[in-house]
Amino acid sequence: MTVVVGLTGSIGMGKSTTADMFRRLGVPVHDADAAVHAMMRAGGEAVAAVAAAFPSAVRNGAVDRATLGGLVFGDAAALARLEAIVHPLVTARTRRFLASCRRHRRSIAVLDVPLLLEGGGYRRCDLVAVVSAPAFLQRQRVLSRPGMTTDRLARILAKQMPDAEKRRRGEVVIPTGLGRAVAMRRVTRLVAALRRDPNWGKKTACVRSCSTRRRRAWIPKPATGS
Repeated sequence: MTVVVGLTGSIGMGKSTTADMFRRLGVPVHDADAAVHAMMRAGGEAVAAVAAAFPSAVRNGAVDRATLGGLVFGDAAALARLEAIVHPLVTARTRRFLASCRRHRRSIAVLDVPLLLEGGGYRRCDLVAVVSAPAFLQRQRVLSRPGMTTDRLARILAKQMPDAEKRRRGEVVIPTGLGRAVAMRRVTRLVAALRRDPNWGKKTACVRSCSTRRRRAWIPKPATGS
């Protein structure tokens, strides 16, 4: 049995760093963003379809992501066309990843998906872990990125589910605003709990979905007290 953990969080919350923590603990991670990057490189499975829909975005046999982003950002119809190309390909890669994990009897697999809750990807997960940090820290992190502006950040956040709502919907919250050591301890406890009891995530999701208070899951400490 492979327990599928959906890892998500808004921009700048530290999701990529948290995904690396799972990898350090030997948990395979499927990075949806990395999958999209791969399929848009020369020879990638999305290049031909993107070239047909957005000819100016393909150069030297690969998709120029900056150009493509400029074409779809703020254009709902263009974005819908792009999503119709990309989403089925990402879904196929995700299915292959999970099939491989089950075939190799991996106890846990992580799906790292930025819009997991917004796009409905949570339905294939046994539980959802939300990466979260204070808004001021999120803002600092994102605005330090090359080419990022306050206006662009505002438009990105407008398309994402608010952090508070993500935390409410997730079974587990992994804080990244208190330092990496705190986040690593939370990830370690989660992995240990799932390895001790593969059904822990499903039990937690059931209790939470049936609760009128929508309680956040408690991750039991390992017997070692770590």
